[in-house]
Amino acid sequence: MSYTDRTLTCVDCSVEFIHSAADQEFYAEKGFVSDPKRCPSCRAARRAMRDSSGYDSRDIGGPRGYERGEYRAQREYFAVICSSCGNAAQVPFKPRMDKPVYCSDCFRNVQAEGGADSAASETRSSAT
Repeated sequence: MSYTDRTLTCVDCSVEFIHSAADQEFYAEKGFVSDPKRCPSCRAARRAMRDSSGYDSRDIGGPRGYERGEYRAQREYFAVICSSCGNAAQVPFKPRMDKPVYCSDCFRNVQAEGGADSAASETRSSAT
């Protein structure tokens, strides 16, 4: 595909800039489908702000993936003894005395055997 230089307008500063044929080819190689919205100087300023210590991903739309925001309490873990092997483990829920609690390894084994179908969702744990 052949590319030609195009004039675009920056959404931040409203200055016209050239989106060169070489840049368009680079964008296509990277799989980008839309044209840049910002001129090179505004992109550089935005990148510098993002790389500085004062920038936070929540400033542009909230936590991504499994990030936990400052507004959310840290998950509490409880120390338990595995009902199967007797090893120490930590779980992200408060265990009930009427249900067995397993370390990660034993939980996988019990799940594979099909023995904990009804209690599987309540007894997930992670070994320490």
